[in-house]
Amino acid sequence: MKILAIETSGQVCGAALAEDDQLVAEYNLQFKVTHSQILVPQMETIREMTKLDLSTIDAVALTKGPGSFTGVRIGAATAKGLGLALDKPLIPVPTVDAIAYNLFGTEALICPLMDARRSQVYTGIYTFDPADGKMKVLRGQCAVSVEEIAGALNAMGMETGKTAILLGDGAPVYAESLKTLLEIPYVFAPLHLSRQRASSTAALAMERWRTEGEAAFVSADDFRPEYLRLSQAERDRLSGIDTSQITRR
Repeated sequence: MKILAIETSGQVCGAALAEDDQLVAEYNLQFKVTHSQILVPQMETIREMTKLDLSTIDAVALTKGPGSFTGVRIGAATAKGLGLALDKPLIPVPTVDAIAYNLFGTEALICPLMDARRSQVYTGIYTFDPADGKMKVLRGQCAVSVEEIAGALNAMGMETGKTAILLGDGAPVYAESLKTLLEIPYVFAPLHLSRQRASSTAALAMERWRTEGEAAFVSADDFRPEYLRLSQAERDRLSGIDTSQITRR
């Protein structure tokens, strides 16, 4: 199984190539450049350096959201374009699940925190089962307040006696609040594991394929991102605010 994975859901833009149990290539960049400028060059670099014939890939993997509305749309458009051009299926994985997969194998409570603005985070709670090494979703990805997810972590941590590991771009944003809110032991993931990684997206997509087979596939025509929340423009429109009439100064 050969998977080309792309990652654009947050501040990191990345691409990775995985074949069976091997990570062949990975290119991640977190810098002040828009994903639309660098994603295709990243994939092209991987293609050139690995002598990849794109017709030989079996699927295109991507995080389906939530995340940055612009970033998720760029990833969706790129994946759909590749899928249609190559006649290959997509393997979409939940963004928060993919971030949690960075910490494969830990029995601690894994809590990714993506800054969703408006005092909310995209988050979830995960752990790994030592019996089979599988990731367990204790609370699926959702958009909630920091107070709500901290309360859920406190309840689970007190029940299980487990430490929480926090990661994602929202962790430093809400670090001070978490000091007050969390009543259980917690640590922050180190820098090399704290953000989205295209390789984690590829690995989780590979795991989905091994577990579900072709049921993991979605056609490029049928794929739709999962935002969890409306965009600001959509919220304004539903509130009766016509942003197109606002004069910019």
